[in-house]
Amino acid sequence: MLIRWIVNTLALLLVANVVPNIHYRSWVTLAIAAAVLGLLNVLVRPILYLITLPITILTLGLFLVILNAVMLKLAAALVPGFDVNGWWAAILGSLLLSIVSMVTDSIGRDEKR
Repeated sequence: MLIRWIVNTLALLLVANVVPNIHYRSWVTLAIAAAVLGLLNVLVRPILYLITLPITILTLGLFLVILNAVMLKLAAALVPGFDVNGWWAAILGSLLLSIVSMVTDSIGRDEKR
């Protein structure tokens, strides 16, 4: 779990450096933001997923990108020093985080075999 948190922190660092309008104050702020984002994804995202399931089905899953952007904006609202300015930055950041997460998950699965 610690390794996953470190990987998520590095992914968030990559996103903050690539996507304009996503800023962080320090490494500590970034690590806290990654932890908060992880907690939000565990606690809040499943509830929002169920509520938005009809629109997710209607958009063939594309609405999940918006749901991930909401989680990123919510993490920014909860962590002082971590800012996501604008919805386009949140959407682009959520896409990039999803791609990085998909790559790291596939690497983790290959190592377990």
